[in-house]
Amino acid sequence: MLLVDADRPEPVRSGARELALFLTPEPGAEAKEVEETIEGMLLRLEEFCSLTDMIRSDTSQILEENIPLLQAKVTEMRGIYARVDQLEAFVKMVGHHVSLLEAHVLQAERDHGAFSRALRRWLGSTGLPSFGNKLWAPAPPPYELPALYRTEDHFPGAAGQAALCTPGHPRRRL
Repeated sequence: MLLVDADRPEPVRSGARELALFLTPEPGAEAKEVEETIEGMLLRLEEFCSLTDMIRSDTSQILEENIPLLQAKVTEMRGIYARVDQLEAFVKMVGHHVSLLEAHVLQAERDHGAFSRALRRWLGSTGLPSFGNKLWAPAPPPYELPALYRTEDHFPGAAGQAALCTPGHPRRRL
């Protein structure tokens, strides 16, 4: 409640009105601040929306184009890995056969001597006494080759190419 003196009604009231107007902020200035803040937020929101749209389009491009390419490469690599595994098994088997053949060669050299007969005759004809004085032992039984592997058994696709490269067949250019 305002205590208004009846003797001075107008000057006090006009002063109170001026004071009230002075103390209350202008609605236009506050509204401008709020509008500027809202404008800034709307700009940021628009930038955010455009960024999410760009990410969404990039994601769909990746899903539609790049992932099928990657899946095809994975399938291709699985085939290559399978071939490498087959090749490793083949190389291991060939290594085993080579060691067996080497053992057979060493045994044959022990059985038949390190030098062939022709080489011994040739060296004996030179007049070297160490080769001429040796007694010749009876011939040991003929050497039998061990059973070997066939590449075609392990690489079916190479069978056609192997036929092209055999000595009986002339080479054809593909």
